[in-house]
Amino acid sequence: MDTKNYITPAGHEALKTELLHLLDHERPEIVQVVHWAASNGDRSENGDYIYGKKRLREIDRRIRFLNQRLENAVVVNNQERIANGGDPEQIFFGATVIYSDTEGTDTQIRIVGVDEVDLEKGYVSWISPIAKALIKAKVGDTVRIQTPAGVKEIDILDVRYEDC
Repeated sequence: MDTKNYITPAGHEALKTELLHLLDHERPEIVQVVHWAASNGDRSENGDYIYGKKRLREIDRRIRFLNQRLENAVVVNNQERIANGGDPEQIFFGATVIYSDTEGTDTQIRIVGVDEVDLEKGYVSWISPIAKALIKAKVGDTVRIQTPAGVKEIDILDVRYEDC
């Protein structure tokens, strides 16, 4: 049994878009190149053929991966949770959190699925140590996080949900 792939609505849409792009554009283009290269005769020293087959395998591998991730996707939409009385200031999957550390540095992160991680954007996986420490905390709480440098305390300043 495959594990569930928790993902935000935007992340789910991004995976579907990538899959459709591979199926509708990249794969057909490479198949055409491989077919043309194969028609040129000797394939053993045909760079276009060899590279094309290699690229086709890479694309097919990515397509299989994306299909599997989408098949196991559980899209987490916080609109329903909040509409049913959930606290919009409590941190759950999909939350954008602004916190301040003991040095007074404010940091913004968003808790997302493993397929959506982008450290440059501040997107961290829900299974990361910081996300695990923040889940269920609320605005105004002080949370202790174990880091390689020791225990760090952070204050939760704001929580937002982009899908709400």
